[in-house]
Amino acid sequence: LLTSTTEYNLWLGLTLALLSAFLIGGSVILKKKALLRLANNGETRASDGGHGYLKDWLWWGGLLTMGGGEACNFAAYMFAPATLVTPLGALSVLISAVLSSYLLGEMLNVVGKLGCLLCILGSVLLVIHAPQEQEVTSLQDMTGKLLEPGFLVYISLVLLLCAVLVLYCSPRIGRSNILVYISICSLLGAFTVSSVKGLAIVIQTVVSDASVLAYPLTWILLFVLIISIVTQVNYLNKSLDTFNTLLVYPIYYVLFTSVVLCTSIILFQEWRSMAPVDIVATLGAFAVIVVGVAMLHLFKDSVAGPDKSCSSDCANTGQHLKINHNLYTLLLSVFFFN
Repeated sequence: LLTSTTEYNLWLGLTLALLSAFLIGGSVILKKKALLRLANNGETRASDGGHGYLKDWLWWGGLLTMGGGEACNFAAYMFAPATLVTPLGALSVLISAVLSSYLLGEMLNVVGKLGCLLCILGSVLLVIHAPQEQEVTSLQDMTGKLLEPGFLVYISLVLLLCAVLVLYCSPRIGRSNILVYISICSLLGAFTVSSVKGLAIVIQTVVSDASVLAYPLTWILLFVLIISIVTQVNYLNKSLDTFNTLLVYPIYYVLFTSVVLCTSIILFQEWRSMAPVDIVATLGAFAVIVVGVAMLHLFKDSVAGPDKSCSSDCANTGQHLKINHNLYTLLLSVFFFN
């Protein structure tokens, strides 16, 4: 548990984050195999609005495994800062990449294996330089942070961009541009992580003060969390069903983690208590992980075209995937020059 000095229990949080990564990484493979099997059986694809996967036991197995991973991830936010827990999600990308090479026939070459090592190195650096103290310890603190003008402007922009992507971009170019579905999932991370962090505080407080359940903010956070998770699962399924796993998850990791880090800086201000060297090291560790993820997935023999399981109209997206490959490379360059 958190001490009276508001220090994090980093080792417990780290253990939960690692367990979460293993469970989530494995769940990706289960869900992908279920989607592939449904496509081969002629079922309506998730990207076409089909929900046949809801009747598939393997998909539910993947969902339950992911649920266990997300539960561990949720608990990790109670004991460790978001700037540590979220970037460690790269380990789930690593695990899914390794399992994909064995179970889905998606190749993992020497460069990809080197990328795995970089992901591990970056994760170790994150653990070493993670912030030790938390800035938000009560719902009163959380309320004050949520109502700060800077965060209100930030979250309004995120919500507006989500609306544009869902209502305008998704129906028109969602099937041909890999960034649309993934951007929706990633931007919702701002709502998901904020809600999870707030609810983690509620769980910690309710043991000694049950009146916290009467706070309107408690139920608002729960409602926002449910809506954001359901929406994320929907668009992540569409993305997995349309594009190659080796493309989806690295881009999702970079975008999602970037959004969460921005949210953490603006809302939780966890970096206030960090020394300059720790801040630089944390940013450097994230950059190392990004490079590792890029090496894992940009140098694959199997990412030149669309997913082999795609339907005939989806098979025409190879040119767009090539364009998005360049967009992803450009995205990575932004991290190193800004």
